[in-house]
Amino acid sequence: MSFTSARLLLHFGLSLSTRDFGCFLSTPSHRKFSTTTAIPTAQKASEELLVVVGGGAAGVYGAIRAKTVAPRLNVLVIEKAKPLSKVKISGGGRCNVTNGHCTDSMILAENYPRGHKEFRGPFFDMHGPVDTMSWFTDHGVELKVEEDGRVFPVSNSSSSIIDCLMSEAEGRGVVMQTKKVVKTASANGGKFLLSIEKLTASSVDYIEADYLLIASGSSSQGYSLASQLGHSIVDPVPSLFTFKTTDSQLAELSGVTFPKVKAKLVLENVKRNIQQFTQVGPMLVTHWGLSGPAILRLSAWGARDLFSSGYKGMVTVDFIPDLHIEDVKSILSRHKHQFAGQFKDEFVKAGGVPLSEILLNTMESKIHSGLFFAGEVLNVDGVTGGFNFQNAWSGGYIAGTTIGTRVNDAHLTVLDLG
Repeated sequence: MSFTSARLLLHFGLSLSTRDFGCFLSTPSHRKFSTTTAIPTAQKASEELLVVVGGGAAGVYGAIRAKTVAPRLNVLVIEKAKPLSKVKISGGGRCNVTNGHCTDSMILAENYPRGHKEFRGPFFDMHGPVDTMSWFTDHGVELKVEEDGRVFPVSNSSSSIIDCLMSEAEGRGVVMQTKKVVKTASANGGKFLLSIEKLTASSVDYIEADYLLIASGSSSQGYSLASQLGHSIVDPVPSLFTFKTTDSQLAELSGVTFPKVKAKLVLENVKRNIQQFTQVGPMLVTHWGLSGPAILRLSAWGARDLFSSGYKGMVTVDFIPDLHIEDVKSILSRHKHQFAGQFKDEFVKAGGVPLSEILLNTMESKIHSGLFFAGEVLNVDGVTGGFNFQNAWSGGYIAGTTIGTRVNDAHLTVLDLG
């Protein structure tokens, strides 16, 4: 049995504003710290500073890793809101840490509409889902793998993940400052001159960093800084969203979950056959349209083409690809409200710094030595199921390892020369 929806309009709770890459920059001749948290203002020549822009999953994980590898490194995380705020709300407040069914790097890479070709290399071999699960387990967070592969803390609370990361960062000596935004960045003599604006007061601080890790997610802040430092930006568009349709045939099914459907996306502006435009998996019928993993995967793979089409198209749903009609009747006879809200939208964007402009085995910029990127600021996005967080953990870990190792190597060189 097949169902073809009426022509639909896709709706999301996101709005894109024009990025402003205008900037100002003052270039002080010395390093200055003017902060509310004590940071050493006079550092020995052997002590270096890493500034991490963004206190999300990639930024905090990368900061912890860098400080773990190189304890003598000063690490400062700048976050405009609360650290790990996206971790808090992800997975309906449970935090879908990673995916436990995709441990093979080649299979794992296929879950990234942007990044699937590049991730076939050593990226996940350096720090993949098994490594992520081991890290959290070793740091006291008990995890569980659900039937569909999604990994959650046994507590079913994202607070377990947040508390773990924040405790480890504090214990390692990572300094975090909130309600601040890095407004400008320039490279000068192998260092990075940054201006930092305090959101609660009209004041600007200046910092000279030896290493810079931009891990600010899909915010315009990261795109602006990357642009100022010579990187190009792939215009961001929404990814992972639900479909809105006014088809009256679906109204009475609102709140019903189908455990397995085959959904196909058809767009007038796409004439070629795209395998990923057909997805099989759970689907939730809502009062506004369609949601659930199968639909979210369609929105991710179709993100660019949906944007070009003005978010209008057709969706064909086979409700029983391998079920008998009696099974469907059984599903529909259940109390529909027990399924309401089972699936949560993920706020993800496709776009950012092109992967061709960084080295994935170090996460370092090809333009500036000492400049690193991790997480959603890059033109990478995964389908629903823990894949976007895994990109953040992997990228942050690799960047942190590279920075920490480089600091240690430089220190050993100084000792040898001495």
